Amino acid sequence: MKIVIISDIHGNFDALSALPENYDELWVLGDLVNYGPQPVEVIDLVLAKASLVVRGNHDQCIGQGDDPQCSPRFRDMAEATRQFSDSVVTSEQKLCLRSFPPRLTAARGRSRFFLCHATPSDPFYEYRAADSEKWVSDCKKLSADIVLVGHTHIPFIRRLDGQILVNPGSLGQPKTGKPDACYAVWENEQVSLRSYPYPIDRTVEKIRMMPILKGIQERLIAVLQSGGTAPA
Repeated sequence: MKIVIISDIHGNFDALSALPENYDELWVLGDLVNYGPQPVEVIDLVLAKASLVVRGNHDQCIGQGDDPQCSPRFRDMAEATRQFSDSVVTSEQKLCLRSFPPRLTAARGRSRFFLCHATPSDPFYEYRAADSEKWVSDCKKLSADIVLVGHTHIPFIRRLDGQILVNPGSLGQPKTGKPDACYAVWENEQVSLRSYPYPIDRTVEKIRMMPILKGIQERLIAVLQSGGTAPA
């Protein structure tokens, strides 16, 4: 069995639709919306293709009207694109965003999985570095061999005592210093991190057509083109 694991699509349909892998299952670790120009199309494709989806802080924002609690450097971009997403996402899609659970467990082959968007103890909002010791105590409480998280947009695999912690990074707004979309694959009881280029120029054109301030458009574009290294 081959599972593709993605997270933090953020309305970037060009990145999502360019996913190069065939798979038996697609798992999504949240944040389908905001920042990007095509949240409607992203939601529809995820609903059509994904086997498991958990709710992220931006899904909570559009589905429930909550503050996504973004880091300060992204806050005005998040607010501008929240208004855009809220205006185009349908009421049925908002219901779907609300219905995604904050946590999920699953078993495939010999592996038991735990899925959430941010951290097991705070599934929506906590930003936690890969080397934080809080992961050790958090993951010990879980009956899982593999713990899957997203939210930070930074991919990593960390081996704990008898467990593997995996962040696939961001498909739609990577923060790796490169614009390539990031994801993870679980196959034959092994997990790996992967990435691929996508037609980012199309996404840039679509961002420039969004009804938001030009300055915010350009900052969103800079973040995408730089892989998160440009000042936000």
